[in-house]
Order: sequence, then C-alpha cells, then structure tokens
Amino acid sequence: MLSTLLLGLVLVSAAERPPNVILIFADDLGYGDLSCYGSKTIKTPHLDRLAKEGMKFTDFYVAQAVCSASRAALLTGRYPNRVKIFGALGPNAKTGLPSTEPTISSLLKARGYATACFGKWHLGHLPEFLPTRHGFDRYYGLPYSNDMWPKHPTAKFPPLPLIEGEKTIETNPDQSQLTPEYTRRTIQFIEQHKDKPFFVYLPHTMPHVPLFVAEDRRGKSAGGLYGDVVEAIDHGVGQILECLAKNDLEKNTLVIFTSDNGPWLSYGNHGGSAGNLREGKGTAWEGGVRVPMLARLPGVIPAGSICREPAMTIDLLPTLAKWCGAKLPELKLDGKDIGPLLRGEKDAKSPKEAYYFCWGRQLHAVRAGRWKLHLPHTYPTLKTPGKDGKPGAFMQAKTPLALYDLETDPGERDNLVEKHPEVVKRLQELAETARTDLDVK
Repeated sequence: MLSTLLLGLVLVSAAERPPNVILIFADDLGYGDLSCYGSKTIKTPHLDRLAKEGMKFTDFYVAQAVCSASRAALLTGRYPNRVKIFGALGPNAKTGLPSTEPTISSLLKARGYATACFGKWHLGHLPEFLPTRHGFDRYYGLPYSNDMWPKHPTAKFPPLPLIEGEKTIETNPDQSQLTPEYTRRTIQFIEQHKDKPFFVYLPHTMPHVPLFVAEDRRGKSAGGLYGDVVEAIDHGVGQILECLAKNDLEKNTLVIFTSDNGPWLSYGNHGGSAGNLREGKGTAWEGGVRVPMLARLPGVIPAGSICREPAMTIDLLPTLAKWCGAKLPELKLDGKDIGPLLRGEKDAKSPKEAYYFCWGRQLHAVRAGRWKLHLPHTYPTLKTPGKDGKPGAFMQAKTPLALYDLETDPGERDNLVEKHPEVVKRLQELAETARTDLDVK
C-alpha cells in the first residue's frame, strides 16, 4: 500500500519534475563477478551499496548473449530480431540501428530530458546510426568493441576510433583512461543538468578484453587484472553516487546497473565468472544470458530487497517510459512494465508469460516461470582455456531437447524432459508462436 502511494507521488510530481535516470551497462561482466553476487576475489562496495539501498534481481536476462543484439534490445524494448540487429557489428558493417527506431533516449528526450551516452555504442558506427541520431544530446565513446583494433591477435582491423558527437577525435586511444573518462563526463553532465530531468546511458567498454585500467587502480584486486578492471568500474559508480548526494539528487534519481551478456570464458584469467551458472557469452545457457541487475530509487524501490521473478532488458523501456511520464511508441514492444516488481508490490509477478532467447535467426531457448526449455541446437563450449589475454579455443557442442527447473537447478544440470512432458508441450507451443512472431527458425 505504501509503495503504491509513493508511486502515485512520483507520478504526480512527474508532471513537474520526473525522476532522473542513470543506466550503467557493463560489457561481458559475468553473473558471479560482483561481491553482492558471490565473488570472493572482486570487491564491489559501491555496487553492493546499490543492492543494500535498492533491489537485486536474481533472474534478470539479456535478450541475446552478444554485444550489438543485446544493446538493441535494451534500448528499444524489442527483441533484436525485430530490429534486424544480429551478433556483433564490426568496423566494416554498413548497417546499424535505424534512426526511425524509438529508443529509451528518444522517448525521454521528447519528454524534456537532457540525454547523454558515454561509452561503447555498438549499434552502427556510420553517422546515421550514432547515438546523436537516437535521441542523445551528447555522445563520447567507442562505436564498437575495444578489441576491434589493429592489435587484435587473430583478425585485422583498422584503427579504433574515439568519437565525440559524430566526429572521430582520436584513434587507438589510451584505453586505461576510458573508464575514468566516461565517469568524469557522466558527473560533469549531471552537474550541468541538475536543475532539469536527465538521462545518462553509461555503457562501459570494460571488462571486455583487452583489459585496461588506470595506473592508480592497478594491482588493487585479489582478482588480478580482471578484478582491477571491475573494481575500477565500481569505483566510478561510487563517484557518481557521491555526485548525486552532493547535489541532493539521490531521492529523485533512478540508478540501474546491469551487463550486456555473460562472461567471455575464452580468455581465462582475463575473463569473468558466471558463478554456478552454465556456459557464458555466446550461448543461451544461463551463464550467457543471465546477468547482474541492481536498481535504486530511494522511497520507491524497497531497500535491501531481492526480486526472484524473471525479467529482461526489453522491460526497461516501457518501465522507464511509465515512471518518467514519456509516451510509448506505437510500434509493437516485446517488453512489459516491471514497475510492480521494482516497487516490491506484494505478490507481484513477472509481466510476461515467457522470455525467448535467439542466436541469430534461430530460437534456442524459452523461459516460462520456473521452467526453461532448450530446443535442440549447437552452441560454442570452451575446449582450451586462454590465458594472459590470449583467447582459448572453442568447439561446437549439441544439446538435445532439454527442460530445467531453474528454481532448484539454476546450473542447468538435470534434464527433466522425460519427467514433465506436459511442461515440455506447453513451452514447445510457446516456442512455435514465437518462431512465427519473430520470424526465426
């Protein structure tokens, strides 16, 4: 009752000053890489503080476990197949997210928000696809992954551009300065726009390989260089939270932290951990698609709360639009409002009957409630681990039709397909409907 009343106050005040939003998106950060998610070697006190003062999701997902597709889903509230973004776009790509595709930023800009993106974009590097064409007033960052540069160990790439607005201001920049510079610009933007609603999208370049960290953060983590990089991101989060407190913006700023997919296991000690989950980036197994998710909005999101209901990045656009008083686009959205979950409303459930996980143009898995059905498919699994920043080798594995109870078996070890034929049938029917709807195999 109290949370509903508080929401009403938020929505009433939204007519004058809706909440600010800071959306922090890590790259290749695994489910087990934060101390509030069980890491024993990586210390993340500021992200742990978000969990303590807000909500921690245990079953939060990305729509596809790869860079560009994941980001397309996050920003549009639609499965990436709908917007024709597949895999990871490279420097030679001629495509990207169309400027006609509504995004969180374009909706909030129309609502009167000041908007900025500082970090990795990866939704098209040509001018017509850049953040400035998607509702962002300001952009600074890399247009694609930081390994798409001349020093890649197995591929040839042109110089890596650092873009401000729509202009390349430097090539092959010092990547050790990216995390602190993204943070610095975020803080500067907050202070410049503290008197009006603002939206900052902070998609960090790290901890995607190659790993870089500023000298003053190096050697501080028991988790090695990878731990240093994650702890540097956490340090930046702490600086942002301090800025909000200094400017009396804490109570009116929604801070969200999550990741674009699970860890890139190929890189061994330079990659992250999926905790007790199976596999990692590039797969529809839990280690690939389940990611950390923390959210804080004091007085609205209950402090120290845990949400165990399934939710996905596609749900953020409709949720933020409602909370911020923005008008939803008229085209079909896949995401649903997860406000009741975030407010901790009694008996609140996931707003969707099922979530779907594709790879390219093939449907690989369906999650419905406690159940997850893997449809027969091949997937990459690690054959030889890498070390010292050099990639290992993958091999193709096959999974048969497989059913898992994620409430008791989040590691997807015990195939229950023979024990629950009625559940298998129901999820197969959902899969067939999704295939038609999303135009996938």
